[in-house]
Amino acid sequence: MSRKDKPLPLLEHVTITDVAAEGKALAKVDDMVVFVPFVVPGDVVDLQVRRKKHSYAEAEAVKFHQLSPLRSQPFCRHFGLCGGCKWQCLKYEEQLKAKQKQVYDNLTRIGKIELPPMEADNALQGRVEGFHPILGSEHTRAYRNKLEFTFSNKRWLTYEEISQNVVYENMNAVGFHIPDCFDKVLSVDECFLMDDVNNRIRNGIRDYAYDKGLSFFDLRQQTGLLRNMMIRIAEHSDGITETMLLLQLCTNEMTGETDAKGRPLYREIPSGAGTPLGKQIEELMEYVTNTFPEITSLLYVVNNKANDTIGDLEVHVVKGEPFIMEEMEGLRFKVGPKSFYQTNSQQAYNLYKVARTFAGLTGNELVYDLYTGTGTIANFIARSCRKVIGIEYVPEAIEDAKVNASLNGLDNTLFFAGDMKDILTEEFIRTHGRPDVIITDPPRAGMHADVVNVILQAEPERIVYVSCNPASQARDLQMLCEKYRVVGVQPVDMFPHTQHVENVVLLHRKDDVDVV
Repeated sequence: MSRKDKPLPLLEHVTITDVAAEGKALAKVDDMVVFVPFVVPGDVVDLQVRRKKHSYAEAEAVKFHQLSPLRSQPFCRHFGLCGGCKWQCLKYEEQLKAKQKQVYDNLTRIGKIELPPMEADNALQGRVEGFHPILGSEHTRAYRNKLEFTFSNKRWLTYEEISQNVVYENMNAVGFHIPDCFDKVLSVDECFLMDDVNNRIRNGIRDYAYDKGLSFFDLRQQTGLLRNMMIRIAEHSDGITETMLLLQLCTNEMTGETDAKGRPLYREIPSGAGTPLGKQIEELMEYVTNTFPEITSLLYVVNNKANDTIGDLEVHVVKGEPFIMEEMEGLRFKVGPKSFYQTNSQQAYNLYKVARTFAGLTGNELVYDLYTGTGTIANFIARSCRKVIGIEYVPEAIEDAKVNASLNGLDNTLFFAGDMKDILTEEFIRTHGRPDVIITDPPRAGMHADVVNVILQAEPERIVYVSCNPASQARDLQMLCEKYRVVGVQPVDMFPHTQHVENVVLLHRKDDVDVV
C-alpha cells in the first residue's frame, strides 16, 4: 500500500517580517522560516505551504488581512507571473534599504570582513573611505538598454484560463520564460523595463507572425522559425536614439529518425533566395524595415543549436551597421549584438565613476583591468592614468575593446584575451609591469582562487573590486584581506524592482592603509 503524503498546512494570520533572497520575503512560524514571494514586511497574510523541509518552508499568500505601509501598487499587469521585477510591490526607498542590508550582511557574515564606518554621503559626493549609502537609480522604469524575448509555441496559461476548460487553437507566444518552467513562455503585451519601442516592435512582429502563419519555436522539439529577439537602444547626448533588433531564426526540421541513443535527428531547411523559407524570412525583414523606421540596425542569425548563445554564429545585416554607439563622458563605444554592455546606461556611468574615484588615479599609474569585457572601464579610466592593461576571456570582446580604444584615440591601453588564471601569472607581471592599481569586475561566480593568489603576489597599492554578486565578492575579499583592508564600500542599484545589487569595494594594502 502506497503512503499518502500529508496535506501541506495553511498558516493563518502570519506577519511578514523581512526580505529574503531571490526576491522573496520571509516570516517565522514557531521555529520554521517560511519564504514567500510577492509580499513585503508588514503584510499580514494567510499562507498556503507549497513545499516543506525540516527547517524551512516555501509558501504562497492566499489571503491578505492587512497591507503593509511599505507596500507599493505594482505597475505591471504581468506582476506575479513574470519572473522579473519581483519587488514592484515594495516601495523603492525600501528596496534600496534592503539592498544596502544585503551588501552589509554578505560582507560581514560570509566574508567576516571588518567594514569601515557608515557614511552619510555616497562616494561621489563625500570622502572615499567609509561604507556609503547605496546609489539609487534616477529612473526606476524604462531604465534598460537591452531586452530579450523568447518565441514559443507553448504559451503559459493562467489558472483563470485553465479553469475555463477552453481549448486554445493558438498557443504561440512571445515574451519571458516562466520561472521553473523552461519550455513555457508568458505572453507579454507591455513591458516597462525599456522605452515603449520594445512593446511596439515585439507586438508588431507577433501579430505579423500570427497573420502569416510563421512557426514559433518548440523548445523540446528544437524546431520553429521564430526563436528569439533582442532589442538594444542607445540614447545620445544630442537627442538621437539608435535602435538595434536582432532576430534569432531556426531552420531545423525533424527527419523522423533517431541516432543510436534514440535522440531525434534534424536537417536544415534550405533558406536561400528563392526557397519558400527564404521568402518567409525576406518578407519578415521587409515588414520590419517598413513598419519600424526607428530601427537603425536590423540583424538576424540562424541558430539551429540546442541553446540561444550566438557567439559562434554569423550575423546577417539587413539594414544599417552591425552595431550601435553608446556614449559616456565624451567617449563612444561600439556595441554589437554579441557585446556585453551594462544594461542600465545611466547607472553604468555612476558605477564607473565610483570605480575611477576609488582607484585614486593621478595620471602616473599602471592599472590592470581584470575581466575587462569590451574594455568599457579600461577605456573610461585611460585618460586618468599612465597605462591600462585589460584581460578578458572572450576574444570577440577584446577585439571590441581594441576598436573602442582606437575609436576614442586612446593609445595607452593594451588588451589580452584568454582565461584569467592562465594569463595573469607572475611571468605576465614581470613582462608588463607590476600594477599600481587593479580593478576587477568578475562574473557572478567571482574570481578563481589562482587569480586571487596572483593579485596577492602582485601587491598593488589599491584594489577596486566591482561585483554583481556580493556573496561571491565577500568570499574573495576574505582571501584578499590576508594583505589588504577594506576602506571603502559603495553599493549601486542597477536593477530597480529586483533583488540584484552591484557593489564596489576599495582595498588598500595593509602597509599603505593610512595613505589617502
